[in-house]
Amino acid sequence: MDKQKRFNEILRKIKTIDIQGARNVAKAALEAYSLLPSKESKEKLLSSRPTEPMMFHVLELAEKGISKKDILEHFDISQKEINKQVFNLINDGDVIFTHCHSTNVVNALIYSKRKGRKFKVYNTETRPLFQGRKTARELKASGIDVTMFIDSAASFAIEKDNKNDKVYVNKIFLGADALLKKGIINKIGSNMFAELANKNKIPVYIIADSWKFTKNKLKLEQRSINEVWDKAPKNMKIKNPAFEFVKRKYISGIVTELGLMKYKKFVKEMK
Repeated sequence: MDKQKRFNEILRKIKTIDIQGARNVAKAALEAYSLLPSKESKEKLLSSRPTEPMMFHVLELAEKGISKKDILEHFDISQKEINKQVFNLINDGDVIFTHCHSTNVVNALIYSKRKGRKFKVYNTETRPLFQGRKTARELKASGIDVTMFIDSAASFAIEKDNKNDKVYVNKIFLGADALLKKGIINKIGSNMFAELANKNKIPVYIIADSWKFTKNKLKLEQRSINEVWDKAPKNMKIKNPAFEFVKRKYISGIVTELGLMKYKKFVKEMK
């Protein structure tokens, strides 16, 4: 396959979410850019997923001449540090809720399992593209006890059972596609779960690479209605937002390669 065809194939997979997760998208974009390094290539890649500051950061570095090897090395170093912090956050017997698919979250949970932590994971199927199934498959393959909920039934996992004074979940781990000054952007549904967690006094931790931080104003991606309802009635109106904003006040802490800290402190560190 020639370079142009390979570039177009990667671009297509990023657009259609065959490649998913901010880190995987950034890596794929770097691979595509290295095939055809140009301003035009960079613009095409950035327009394919507008809510991905990590991809922007990686392509900026590549454009400045930073080697592909050095850029990729950051991801491995960052994940190792995140793994250690998440391991220390998890206690035996924890039930951890997560939504959609985050490479940082999944890798950290697998690391904690291999290091001997005993815990369960509740996750959502994450409609309409069911990215949560990827999370469940990867965790299950590593021997982690996983229970999947349809998105609209997540309150069965998160809400407090007042009669028995019991909360089914005691920690929520969310990834992030973008880290902003006043909160984060993540898969649609994340803010709803964060609000529900806040109501039930369940801590919400954001697990993400600091390269996702941006001061830029981001456009929240709206995806095709066909993902929701293929062959819908003619002129049917369907909204399919891919992401939403989660306010800083709902975030108990953020884990990056810089450590575990309050979100406000993280923002100061990034400044």
